[in-house]
Amino acid sequence: MEVKLVKENYFRKKDGTFDLEAALLFGGRAAGICYNKEGYESLLKEPIEKTEKRTNMTLNNGHHSVNGHVHIILNLENIPKILAMVLNNEHEYNTSEKSARYTPVEKVSSPVVSETEVELYNKWMNIFTSEISKLYSNVYNESKIKKLAQENARYLVTVFMDTQMLYTTSLRQINYIASFMQKYINESDKNNPFQSKLSESMVEFINELKKLNLLDERLMKNDKNRSLSLFSTRFDDKREIFSDIYLTKYKGSFAELAQAQRHRTLNYEMRIPNEFEFYVPPILEGNQKLKNEWLEDSSKVISVYPQGLLIDICENGTYENFILKCEERLCSAAQLEIMQQTRETLLMYKRKLEEDNHPLKDDIINYSKGARCTFPNYECLSPCKFKEGIQLTRRI
Repeated sequence: MEVKLVKENYFRKKDGTFDLEAALLFGGRAAGICYNKEGYESLLKEPIEKTEKRTNMTLNNGHHSVNGHVHIILNLENIPKILAMVLNNEHEYNTSEKSARYTPVEKVSSPVVSETEVELYNKWMNIFTSEISKLYSNVYNESKIKKLAQENARYLVTVFMDTQMLYTTSLRQINYIASFMQKYINESDKNNPFQSKLSESMVEFINELKKLNLLDERLMKNDKNRSLSLFSTRFDDKREIFSDIYLTKYKGSFAELAQAQRHRTLNYEMRIPNEFEFYVPPILEGNQKLKNEWLEDSSKVISVYPQGLLIDICENGTYENFILKCEERLCSAAQLEIMQQTRETLLMYKRKLEEDNHPLKDDIINYSKGARCTFPNYECLSPCKFKEGIQLTRRI
């Protein structure tokens, strides 16, 4: 793994590292605004000793919000997909990540991926291409069919597969995340292959941040003993609710969860169950021979935690933000698994609101008739004219 500061970073030194001292002084000046009559400009002229004193005071007393003004843009190269998911679950961020929907899996570009995974990926790329063509060649062109085949074949590839992304967050947040990761490392079960491998990645990530001079012990105190938000600690205790706010639990693949995390107004947690199950793409459900072959091949890679492994997912948020999710995911262009799960949650939400005679029962009807192009006041700029897509009955 290699992590670099993007050149455009404001506090970037000539040697490529972060000017932590200057950034912390910036936070110290920001802390002075609340009681300075003349505003920020006058703080630039104050004696450096005064700024340093205020900087140390805010760092030591936990008043770290002033360090949230400084944002950094990291170029994360060869970062494990699961570690990217850990980062993407902490909500103060922007990310632009390489998509497995558009890029093929190759051993040469992904040394973490085994020969078996690559062989199975290529095998099922061909099978999915054939099956999709049989059903939807009148709907999808060759390029779209290839993308859909890649999207489904990647279910057989480890969630530790390398990916690339730009990641933007604040100086405060990256230090907090590093402290949460350190807590995960300290508490992880060394006999658990998933936790052990993820911990190793976190150690490497923290070391990269240290090399860039991004971490300060005072920002990493973690006095509130917070943990990484992705991993649920009391999954079984959580109860489903559907009202002005909601909480629901379901099984989904790593790949689906990675898609769901894009909805930053919603909260997600996960747990790996003791009994392993594997996602079966719906296009295989009508062919028992192919379905059995898929499950048999899936069992060959189960030890590497493939992206198609079904995990326990807990999702919660507000009604309004769930509807925003529906406006993106109930579409023929969305990944099928998350589209189907979003639809399932929507129908459950509708049923519960009706049972409770909740005022929102009259509103949710507007979003229960099909894809987002059927929603009130929604205008699709590129209509698919795909009947099964609009009715949410497609199989790929």
